Amino acid sequence: MVSVISLLIVIALSMLVIRIGAVALLMTGLSEEVAKFQSLSAFSGTGFTTTESESILNVPIRRKIITLLIRLGSVGVVTSISTLLLSFVGAGQATSERLIVLLIGVVGLYFLSRNKAFNRVLTPMIEKILSRYTSLDLRDYVSLLHLKEDYRIAEIDIREHAWLADKTIEELDLMEEGVLVLGVKRTGEEYVGVPPADLRLKPKDLLVIYGKKHRLDELSKRESGNEEAHDEAKAQNKIDQQGQRRQMERMNKED
Repeated sequence: MVSVISLLIVIALSMLVIRIGAVALLMTGLSEEVAKFQSLSAFSGTGFTTTESESILNVPIRRKIITLLIRLGSVGVVTSISTLLLSFVGAGQATSERLIVLLIGVVGLYFLSRNKAFNRVLTPMIEKILSRYTSLDLRDYVSLLHLKEDYRIAEIDIREHAWLADKTIEELDLMEEGVLVLGVKRTGEEYVGVPPADLRLKPKDLLVIYGKKHRLDELSKRESGNEEAHDEAKAQNKIDQQGQRRQMERMNKED
């Protein structure tokens, strides 16, 4: 039974490393969806041959993170297999009992990793530790753009059926959602900084944007034709701007 518990600890640590890797990639400007996928791909050593992955490896900071994840993943896989074998070799009649304990433990870890309340505590904690103790230059965007609270820079891959696809920058009207378009990277072409209003986004383009984290995450998942989400985002941004104006007025009065 000790070997089963050891295996569960190895699995838990592996999940934690993947989460830390995802948060580190997120802090470099990737969207949450892309950061999670690339962290899992690097750690597991699978699916890391896409064009998206190649663009990530072109950034030195991200390359360091990915390299570390691959190395840790190699150790994690070997350790997991070894511990799994030790758990069941020679177990005899206790095999089924150990298997049940293992399944319950794995399911428990899975649901814990999906728990929103748990993630709301864990993610900021990881960000704080990475910012304070790592030698990776993860705070470039923070110092350069004075990022605070939940503001982020993100890269969004334009999917074929995404709301962002086949629209010009002007038609997207992202400024009304509180999102600033910083640039567009098109496959085989140069990066376009501060893209013109008539630039039409195509599937497989990489859109670089700045705004609140929850809005960037929602944009990356928004499907084609979902104008209701666009209208809701604009309405929410107006409310946020009114609140900011009132705050500025109070600050001016205090001065």
